[in-house]
Amino acid sequence: MSIISSTASNTDKSTASTTTLTQRLTAAACASILGACLVYFAGFSHIEAVHNAAHDTRHSSAFPCH
Repeated sequence: MSIISSTASNTDKSTASTTTLTQRLTAAACASILGACLVYFAGFSHIEAVHNAAHDTRHSSAFPCH
């Protein structure tokens, strides 16, 4: 069994953390947009099953809806 270790300079570490931060922010933005679309679709849907499921979910999580 061998262990490979490497040393990185400070610029490599800061670049890696910047990339990680950028990826996290991108993932958070995409998740927020997807969540907003789902809430909008379920809240304003004219399909009774979808609307009622969203309504019951809001009540079960103690989210006031009316």
